[in-house]
Amino acid sequence: MRLILLGAPGSGKGSQAGPLTGHFGIPQVSTGDMLREARAQGTPMGREAAKYMDAGQLVPDEVVIGIVKECIQKPDCAKGFILDGFPRTLVQAQSLDRMLAGMGIGIDHVVEIRVPDSIILPRITGRRSCPQCKRPYHVQFTPPKREMICDDCGVELVHRADDTEAAVVQRLEAYHRMTAPLVDYYEKQGKLRVVDGQGKVPEVTERILKVLS
Repeated sequence: MRLILLGAPGSGKGSQAGPLTGHFGIPQVSTGDMLREARAQGTPMGREAAKYMDAGQLVPDEVVIGIVKECIQKPDCAKGFILDGFPRTLVQAQSLDRMLAGMGIGIDHVVEIRVPDSIILPRITGRRSCPQCKRPYHVQFTPPKREMICDDCGVELVHRADDTEAAVVQRLEAYHRMTAPLVDYYEKQGKLRVVDGQGKVPEVTERILKVLS
């Protein structure tokens, strides 16, 4: 099973990747993790990516595609994989298809976890975390026992700069702008599976498994 998870920031892609990897016995392939791992291991593409990462620049698509190829050629991806955070643009999706076709494989399903922006906004803006132990909190869903104080460390929680309302609105606008063509692209291929991302994690997992069955 070779899957792509699509979804706006805060839609729950990360929360669903774990249950899906366990169910299908295939690894989650996260773009950010791939870049950091390739860089740490000093692979050819990792060294190339490091040039851009060290300069604070975006890693070019061709380098990211090369790192994806390195990753999915590993033995643990032989039975399939779940791509999380990639592709992000139509150009990346087309490049991915060409690369996979050259390997004699292809994407089986693309699952879009769809959640209204009105739900995502409070999901993200309410997030807090402990700067010391990194434990995550949410002011509405998982608040600390004492306001803005970590239950474990007793230190003041922090609110990430990119989790403010203005920043989240910008991220959502960018996501919709870049991803709308992706949805159309995979829908035309007959691979798109849209799932309601509202509700508890197990409920959404069940919906995903249902559309994939």
